[in-house]
Amino acid sequence: MLIGEVARRSGVSARMLRHYDSLGLVRPTGRTVGGYREYSPEDIRRIFHVEGLRSLGLSLSQIARALDEAAFTPSTLVGELIRKTEERLKRERELLERLRRVDAAEPSGWQDVLRIVELLHGLGSHNAARRQQAVLAPPEDVSMPAELLAEAVLTESDPYVAGALRWALARAGGDGVASVASGMGSDNVDVRRRAVLALGELPGDEATSVLTDALEDADATVRRHAALALGARGVTRAVPALIGTVVEGPNDVEAAELLGTLAQNAEWADRIMSALVDELTVHATDSAVRIRLTQALAEMPGTIALNTLRQLTSDDDRAVALIASALLPTLEHRPHKKAPLA
Repeated sequence: MLIGEVARRSGVSARMLRHYDSLGLVRPTGRTVGGYREYSPEDIRRIFHVEGLRSLGLSLSQIARALDEAAFTPSTLVGELIRKTEERLKRERELLERLRRVDAAEPSGWQDVLRIVELLHGLGSHNAARRQQAVLAPPEDVSMPAELLAEAVLTESDPYVAGALRWALARAGGDGVASVASGMGSDNVDVRRRAVLALGELPGDEATSVLTDALEDADATVRRHAALALGARGVTRAVPALIGTVVEGPNDVEAAELLGTLAQNAEWADRIMSALVDELTVHATDSAVRIRLTQALAEMPGTIALNTLRQLTSDDDRAVALIASALLPTLEHRPHKKAPLA
């Protein structure tokens, strides 16, 4: 079979077949009287073998070894090809994500594209200070895409950079809530903790709804941060978790202050007081917990905790009694008025 017909049937160009011949990779076994290359069925089978190995990413020299060296073993070479392919796919995925981020910023010209790329390089730096600078001082006239910030805040481990990202995200506008909320479904508890902190700084009913769901999270830290954020928004659903935060710490002082604010609603004042008193009974032998609960009572509005604190001045636990005695004068000098109605 002549070279033109081989090219038509195999899909390999005549130019490439000549190149294979010059390399000794596929040499036609015969020549016509006029000197034209003539390929046998065996030659054609070898062409297909060459093309098959090329499709796996082998170089022509590697293909020659594979076909001609009887002792050649493919395992090492195939393993190396797998590694290189994985690296290439990783680079291509990174490129795809970079292009999507640029597109999400809706650049109006190439100068905008260059500024966004500069921002992306800053956020991708291994240096925490460089990442923080990229967030706090982005390239001129570059609006920070909420999606980009949300993705960064879910992966950022440095607390200072994470704080800067949350600050920027809260001011970026757009819909960053949905992107951050996706982190609440992660199996990685660190991602959920970063997500709940970011959601706590985002306004709106959607963020509040996600935070409310987070009260049921398996991780105590996630639940605590969700409760603190909801308490600051006046959501009474957070009351049990806030009381639990006072009992367990940390953030017990902040939780107590929020409970005091929520107790200004007369409907909730009695519930919160009863819950705090119940916890004093439950933890009768735990001095540290009882001290935190005693301090929380002083945050209750008006004088609704006055009688309870008076009783605690005679508590068997001397530390609790001293704390109650120190707090009592402050409550005694408050105006005697009931918590206002909701």
